Amino acid sequence: MFTRSDDVYEGTTMTFAYPIASNAAHPPRLSPAYKSTVKRSPAKPLIVMRHTLAELTGPVYGHESVRDGDNDLTTQHNGEPLGERIIVHGHVLDEEGRGVPNTLVEIWQANSCGRYIHIRDQHPAPLDPNFTGAGRAQTDGQGYYRFVTVKPGAYPWGNHHNAWRPAHIHFSVFGHSFISRLVTQMYFPGDPLFPFDPIFNSVADENARARMISAFDLENTQPEWALCYRFNIVLRGRNATPMET
Repeated sequence: MFTRSDDVYEGTTMTFAYPIASNAAHPPRLSPAYKSTVKRSPAKPLIVMRHTLAELTGPVYGHESVRDGDNDLTTQHNGEPLGERIIVHGHVLDEEGRGVPNTLVEIWQANSCGRYIHIRDQHPAPLDPNFTGAGRAQTDGQGYYRFVTVKPGAYPWGNHHNAWRPAHIHFSVFGHSFISRLVTQMYFPGDPLFPFDPIFNSVADENARARMISAFDLENTQPEWALCYRFNIVLRGRNATPMET
């Protein structure tokens, strides 16, 4: 993967260049307040392995298996899930603000009570038989995506005394090769748990943290049906959305 400068980047495709300004947005691998990073962060400098052409250009992962309705998490079962129905939409963008087409976008989240359908989640909150909490979509020619889901609840996570995660949705984006996966989290505006969450605050720059918070979108809210939130994902550059490392 190459770094870039403005004088050499012109004419280089997005696959093969990476602006180093992106690095400032992402959280460090070691954030002691986020306790699991102490165990999993590298203790020695990383050895950078140059990617081969095959790794950079393929294989494409999962794009062809996106089906109609995969982006609506409220219609995947026989009944409607409990909770506040919401629309989450936006664009996947490059550093110049151009939409990135044909990007595989996947989400996963807790239900409206703050519980995941996972054996390790033993939070004493109810499971919802009509909500699995996972969906996928593919961006259109302008980089646009859209999901219908329910607003997730906060949940305890055991990092420290009385630790609760703010309501959030996990996002994964895949480009045109398997190694191009990026993962981030989308939060909701005005959450009172922001100051107390070590994961959210592992992103040191306040402006970068703000790029993980969705914006309420009244214009695209559907009357008597669902509130709407806009969340644009900027893949790299000075305005990059912070990604999990």
